[in-house]
Amino acid sequence: MSNPNQKIVPHLWYDKEAKEAAEFYVSVFPNSKITNITTIHDTPSGDSDLVSFELYGHKFMAISAGPYFKLNPSVSFMVNFDPSRDKDAEEKIQEVWNKLSDGGTVLMPFEKYPFSEKYGWIQDKYGLSWQLILTNPEGEVRPPIVPSLLFVGDRCGSAEEAMNFYLSVFNDSKPGQLARYPKGMEPDKEGTIMFSDFCIENQWFTAMDSAHEHHFNFNEAISFLVNCDTQAEIDYYWEKLSAVPSAEQCGWLKDKFGISWQISPTEMDKMMSQGTPEQLARVTKAFLKMKKFDLAKLQEAYKG
Repeated sequence: MSNPNQKIVPHLWYDKEAKEAAEFYVSVFPNSKITNITTIHDTPSGDSDLVSFELYGHKFMAISAGPYFKLNPSVSFMVNFDPSRDKDAEEKIQEVWNKLSDGGTVLMPFEKYPFSEKYGWIQDKYGLSWQLILTNPEGEVRPPIVPSLLFVGDRCGSAEEAMNFYLSVFNDSKPGQLARYPKGMEPDKEGTIMFSDFCIENQWFTAMDSAHEHHFNFNEAISFLVNCDTQAEIDYYWEKLSAVPSAEQCGWLKDKFGISWQISPTEMDKMMSQGTPEQLARVTKAFLKMKKFDLAKLQEAYKG
């Protein structure tokens, strides 16, 4: 089931492969489709493909906009294969693992763990990371796809603070499970977050700390686009989330944990997918000059 009101949409940045990657993901996951492809011209990266798609009913966006950011496992996507939801869960998880493994890199082998009969963490051939898990059907119900935040390096130990911050900023939010590292799990520090999940805007996320040495951290390759109906809403999220003035551009911001968000008018999606080439060109020209989006100016540019 897709969530028509999905307010927060994961956004993936590729050099040139957005379309190819989206087509691959749609072929891998059940209940998936590409919903729109638009090319915008004359951006700082030249021509950029914008792709909207759904995986397991969960909305995603991807853009091809040059080799500026590299996908890494600090943000991954947890995929719940739940036998109570899907009687073929065991066959499906194996099938999806096999497809993602093609040209990919195994980060945690696909096998039995204390927390799951079958679990594995894989970085696919396009660099995106997935955690596939055969869900315990006795547990609390979670959606099939859950974005997962890994706090490493200088951010390690911030998972709990980040979760509480997002719960305070977003509506329709509630905390979920929380498991802390016990003593004797060095280098992980006792009391930091081994696993937690939380729900904001009726969407689940997970957060974990890891003190092991990782050569990556949060970057713009994965951002979260927040659809806003009004300018007041745009202003609210911008003010609450933006913590790095130099990162503010074209509706993008970076929060105090280094995670990138795009605060975007809901209407923008319609403008970009239904506009004529002239309308697209005017809207693109207008938004490239903005830091925080000005909805009235974008509407003006669209109307011409």
